[in-house]
Amino acid sequence: MARPSGFRYEQHGDASVTITHRGRPAGALRGSRAEKFLAEAEAGDAQLVMARWTGAYKHGNERTARNHPRNR
Repeated sequence: MARPSGFRYEQHGDASVTITHRGRPAGALRGSRAEKFLAEAEAGDAQLVMARWTGAYKHGNERTARNHPRNR
């Protein structure tokens, strides 16, 4: 699986966070969720954390695609 890339986040003064993917809005977090996200992003791989929080991570079809004859 390729490493997630193209994500950025911006922290606002009103305790909110906006996540973008390749320049387009991918999610907005406020309050305690924003605080939890920031703590997780600073402690680990920020790209992977943003991919998970926006839902752009493991859509569930990976196993099916891996087993398809075209991908063997």
